[in-house]
Amino acid sequence: MKRIFVGALLALPLVIGSLPSQASAAQIIVRPGVHTNNLVARHVVHKKLIRGHWERTAHGRRWVPAHYVRV
Repeated sequence: MKRIFVGALLALPLVIGSLPSQASAAQIIVRPGVHTNNLVARHVVHKKLIRGHWERTAHGRRWVPAHYVRV
């Protein structure tokens, strides 16, 4: 009896989701002849963050702060 009850509770969302609604009966109009050229060419610059790190030099070590590098 417990398995039947749990199975019914698990199946309930599927049953409710499969019922037809007014939104699924809405009319969809497709006009293939209408074109809009809303595309804007944008130059996208990709940048990568280089984290701050210690750099070894001939005179010891120095801190290099974080900065962005074009990729």
